[in-house]
Amino acid sequence: MDVDLLVVGAGPSGLYGAYYAGFRGLTCAIVDALPEAGGQVTALYPEKMIFDIAGFPSVRGKDLVRNLVAQAAPFKPTYLLGEQAISYEHTGDGVVITTTAGTVVRAKAVVVTGGIGTFNPRPLPGGSEWEGKGLAYVVPSYAPYREKDVVVVGGGDSALDWALGLEPVARSVTLVHRRDAFRAHAHSVKLLRDSTVSLCIPAQVMGLSGTDRVESVSVRNTETKQVTELPAQEVVAALGFTADITPLEAWGLDVEERHIVVDTTMATNLPRVFAAGDITEYPGKVRLISVGFGEVATAVCNAATVIDPEATVFPGHSTEQQGEGPAA
Repeated sequence: MDVDLLVVGAGPSGLYGAYYAGFRGLTCAIVDALPEAGGQVTALYPEKMIFDIAGFPSVRGKDLVRNLVAQAAPFKPTYLLGEQAISYEHTGDGVVITTTAGTVVRAKAVVVTGGIGTFNPRPLPGGSEWEGKGLAYVVPSYAPYREKDVVVVGGGDSALDWALGLEPVARSVTLVHRRDAFRAHAHSVKLLRDSTVSLCIPAQVMGLSGTDRVESVSVRNTETKQVTELPAQEVVAALGFTADITPLEAWGLDVEERHIVVDTTMATNLPRVFAAGDITEYPGKVRLISVGFGEVATAVCNAATVIDPEATVFPGHSTEQQGEGPAA
């Protein structure tokens, strides 16, 4: 496959990068190890409401992804989903990227928007036999939890988001966390404490019980050592994820603590390779979706000048290209 630009990662930043590539007149392909576009948003938070996207007072994760796909659609990007980019070769006037499926992509430039790389949930100790029988690590839809007793395990943003999201759907929601304090955003903690979600803290899960499916969760208070049996037909273990960017490191990218170092043009240390979004590192870096949108636009515009030395970094205003006059 021959394209002007290959985007590695089909999360929000990558999808916006595909739009911006088309806006700059570049052909584009997007590769992602996940089977669906949207990255972590689709895999982990499709039902989550997002409040810090400019111009949207609130937008559900899956709706944001759908809109980003629709925004890029007129430029017909090629999606290589379920494939991981594993090798990089610089050819002088371009790069060659090979995927786990054996697809060979010849591109004039690459923008890596891989988020945290490939990620796997940290398992609940002793929970392996209950996976698919009431124990889950992500919540792609709230529907299966309707009128169920749900136990959410964890104290980070994911745990609180899912507990709060399930509150109006489930019969009951109990959050189990091993500490009194939470790692989540302060606003989420306030919402949690003002909600009807029951808190079982500080406590640890001792085991899950049931016949064919989970029926109860045994928890022990870490201070009093008292053991309590919580009714539960569904358990969500939100214990975080392990990230792996080993394939990208093998390219020879300059990496600091699983993040790719970039300069002000979003260029990496490798020829014709740029990066944007949560995977990047530079002084003052802020990891937000809204920041990633600006970074990937910068990356694509600078990649355009590498692809065509006569091109300018500034892309012009979208309204001008659509015949609506200059942007305000």
